[in-house]
Amino acid sequence: MRTGLGWIAVALGISLFGPTEPVFGRTREASIVESAATVLDEIMAIRLREIPESLLAGAEGVAIVPDVVKISFVAGLRRGRGVLLVKDEAGAWTPPQFVTLTGGSVGYQAGVQATDVILVFKSRRSIQGVMDGTLTLGADAAVAAGPLGRNAAAATDADLKAEIYTYARSRGLFAGISLDGSALRVDHTANALYYRGAEASFGGSSSNEPVPLPASAVRLMERLARYSGSSQPVNPAPADAFRQPAVVPRPEELIRHELADQSLELYAILDEGWKAYLALPAEVFEGNHGPSFAALSQSLSRFDTVAADRRYQLLTRRQEFQATHRLLREYVLAQNPKVGARLELPAPPSDSPPDRR
Repeated sequence: MRTGLGWIAVALGISLFGPTEPVFGRTREASIVESAATVLDEIMAIRLREIPESLLAGAEGVAIVPDVVKISFVAGLRRGRGVLLVKDEAGAWTPPQFVTLTGGSVGYQAGVQATDVILVFKSRRSIQGVMDGTLTLGADAAVAAGPLGRNAAAATDADLKAEIYTYARSRGLFAGISLDGSALRVDHTANALYYRGAEASFGGSSSNEPVPLPASAVRLMERLARYSGSSQPVNPAPADAFRQPAVVPRPEELIRHELADQSLELYAILDEGWKAYLALPAEVFEGNHGPSFAALSQSLSRFDTVAADRRYQLLTRRQEFQATHRLLREYVLAQNPKVGARLELPAPPSDSPPDRR
């Protein structure tokens, strides 16, 4: 591969021969991959309104983010989890890597709560931008609404000068949106869970045999190859193409992204009043800089208050609350300016007897 984008496959010894799934059933990550395949199938099945095959054929990568949802207590903010697939030097699609899409909802149609988003990347530069940490749409790469239909050579952006073309669908219909300012990031935690799950179901890594890719990943790669008219077989890239590791975020950033995802599961079971009370700072979900320690401490105090009150056991016994509470506590600890600070102590003892007064 041209820029070392498929490091996970080799790091875990993954192969496409003999696809497998984790033995303990479908994981959240596998569900995302399967949903991505469904979204792609449904959009490509819309006669005369599908993504042009020629656009996919010339693409360097495709990101599919099902169910980008509005976070109601954070004005104008949406967040979704999906996958990014890129081409290797031979033009074959490589295994999906997990991504998050976070950003404002300027341009979203009124009343739209969930939107499926597909991003078609035309340049390697924009793909590498994602791999390097965070790609901000519109700022780091030019974005435009993508053309529709097999014969839509350039229905929008006539000269196809944009680096990324966007497609969004809500309730089966294409939605007019603007993704400018939205951030696309690699989800390293989800990558590890998904591909290590495949390794575990194959009996661990003690064998020198390559670990098969999860079946859901193979199905998605095959679908994208078919829709892009690729003649290349679905196959992993050569081992020497994966030697450059991806940029791994700082530990507190990993906690922040996991907290953002987990909190959405909690908010899905709460009414508006509880969402507002247990709301996390907006910076947890967006931007390159996390929230202040004071704002985090205030949120943690509210979670602690609820956890200590027996009246709310129906909530506090739920896994969604407990996991969010735990991650918030870990994130506060990681952000605590006092952690690792130099201790202010008196002078060390001298050779004389210690003062016991």
